[in-house]
Amino acid sequence: MRLKGKVSIITGAGSGMGRVAALRFAAEGSRVVAADNNGAAAAETVRQVKAAGGEAWPVTADVSAEADAKAMVDIAIQKYGHLDVLYNNAGIMPEADHSVIDTPVEAWDQVMAVNVRGVYLACKYAIPQMVERKTGSVINVSSFVALLGCSVPQDAYTASKGAVLALTRSLAVQFAPFGVRTNAILPGPVETPLLMEWLLKDEAAKKLRLSRNPTGRFGKPDEIVAMAVYLASDESAWTNGASMVLDGGISVNYF
Repeated sequence: MRLKGKVSIITGAGSGMGRVAALRFAAEGSRVVAADNNGAAAAETVRQVKAAGGEAWPVTADVSAEADAKAMVDIAIQKYGHLDVLYNNAGIMPEADHSVIDTPVEAWDQVMAVNVRGVYLACKYAIPQMVERKTGSVINVSSFVALLGCSVPQDAYTASKGAVLALTRSLAVQFAPFGVRTNAILPGPVETPLLMEWLLKDEAAKKLRLSRNPTGRFGKPDEIVAMAVYLASDESAWTNGASMVLDGGISVNYF
């Protein structure tokens, strides 16, 4: 069990990769605080974790709200005594997000609030708990679009994930001397409800994205979570400030 004895907060744990992560982290021995803005979804994740023999606790939290972010960390400490891993998985990609020339300001601000401010706030309250014990792993979900431009833009999402990547590097430099590592996972398109619901409505967009991937398929949530398990575990003790690109080869494909 690679995460035995660890306590992990996973945001966006009510569905998609977050739920897969909660189940996998618990199976690897971590006690999991499953945070989601949908309390019923977080509770269902915890039910599944417990049914599989793991230990977890649900938290209803809007990561973009400071009070919720603080409470999320406080609950982890109150329930389990310490915190080893913060997995900033929560993120949104609304349909209204297009190019800067036609994305509504409200959509832009919503994306930045969840995808960037949410990471900042979770780190603001989680990292001091880790520094106190001189150990910890922060895992931030960025995206391969933080590295590449896209002819079918989602500019708010892209900008937010670029910000997450830059913040990851800053945190890696600041807190590694205190035993806290920070790394980013940069997935390509993954078969989550968020992505597939959108692509199922647009067959042309689906074919276009698959044609650019050398593997000819989208990623699986468990393939991304496997990297998160590595980063959460002691196996990655010297992995800090890394950008783990998991995209099936999209970012190296030129044609």
